[in-house]
Amino acid sequence: MSLVPRSLLAIGALLLLHACYSAHEHASLSTSLSTTSSLLPASITPSSQAVSSSSLPLDISLETLASVLLICVGLVLGAEELRPISWRVWASRVQGGKGQPGEGFEWLEAGKRKGFLDIRGQREEFANWVRGQDES
Repeated sequence: MSLVPRSLLAIGALLLLHACYSAHEHASLSTSLSTTSSLLPASITPSSQAVSSSSLPLDISLETLASVLLICVGLVLGAEELRPISWRVWASRVQGGKGQPGEGFEWLEAGKRKGFLDIRGQREEFANWVRGQDES
């Protein structure tokens, strides 16, 4: 992984950590404000605008989205090259890019696999041998 994806991952992780901390602080402050406002007399109670709502502020939400986006971009840029799905492309890469894709592997597609038992060929040889025995 090169420097750019690693730095994007590090910045994204730091931003996400900061967003989580900010969300935790916002939640703890909103609960502490609501408990202290219930203890105060009605004449001193802060207005409804001073007490924050239960939803997260926009800057924390945007910071979270930006950090997740940075992490995703860093992961995509740092990922290895995808392997080919097509067998012919893979065979060409295995050969070192010599010739056409799949060249040199025709014996696999033609059924002439080395090291495999050729039942049909042996059956035909046996049938010819039996016919030769019957004729003599």
